[in-house]
Amino acid sequence: MLLNLRSRLLNPNFSSLFNFSSPQPSFSLSFRAYISHKPNPHRAAAKPPRQPQPLSEAARFARTVLFVPPGVDPDDVTDDMVLPGSNIVVGPYAGDAKIKEVNFVKSSGRPKDCPKDDRPEFAMLGRSNVGKSSLINFLVRKKDVALTSKKPGKTQLINHFLVNKSWYIVDLPGYGFANAPDSARMDWSSFTKGYFLNRESLVSVLLLIDASVPPQKIDLDCANWLGRNNIPMTFVFTKCDKMKGGKGRRPDENIRAFHELIRESYRVHPAWIMTSSVTGLGRDELLLHMSQLRNYWDNE
Repeated sequence: MLLNLRSRLLNPNFSSLFNFSSPQPSFSLSFRAYISHKPNPHRAAAKPPRQPQPLSEAARFARTVLFVPPGVDPDDVTDDMVLPGSNIVVGPYAGDAKIKEVNFVKSSGRPKDCPKDDRPEFAMLGRSNVGKSSLINFLVRKKDVALTSKKPGKTQLINHFLVNKSWYIVDLPGYGFANAPDSARMDWSSFTKGYFLNRESLVSVLLLIDASVPPQKIDLDCANWLGRNNIPMTFVFTKCDKMKGGKGRRPDENIRAFHELIRESYRVHPAWIMTSSVTGLGRDELLLHMSQLRNYWDNE
């Protein structure tokens, strides 16, 4: 049922992304594991697992490469259930993904100062020149909702934007802004990490990765830290319409290289999606993915 999926994802050059000969990584961040922040009282009493049966290539593909949400049996996944330009399966929790209104709520200098109304939220995180503000403006289809600047390190606070009066987009300070003045720099480990570790209303981190450049160690380090702390995460590849210089690698080649490195740390590949604020690539698909995460979170 998934025989054509590997060639359908993005373009034929991506088929080499999905092989099953890579070594078993160190940890997993599947939807079922990371979306629940509450302990499962039934886990301790669970029966010993049955002896695993040999899996078909399609089943292994669905269980290790695709992001399969609750309500979907990996064995029942078909090609048309996977969002284009991603590894994300659409399930029964996907709902109305339209953004009807967005309002800035507040900027917070400390995690404890963030809004306390417990509405679900998605945190935007990435290097300071990854196009984070552009992506936020792109998603809500309004200019200058989030501040855009050619100067790295412009966002220095935790900024909450209320969407449809029901959930938040959170603009977090970028990391790795080497050109920011010393007075504007902050200890990311004590500032942003404190938000991740203590924010109970966090549904998922949207970790933005610049697809126009080769994989960056700082992005891989951030992804691995989030994984080690079992924090929900989706890789959002930005600038998928761009290519640095005349001889640079194509975005799909950079994305493939990033995935190969991520597989060294994850048994189950996190959700990922390609976007471009210039061409409109991935906007509706990302919002649909966010809707199913949010709706599942609301029902837990």
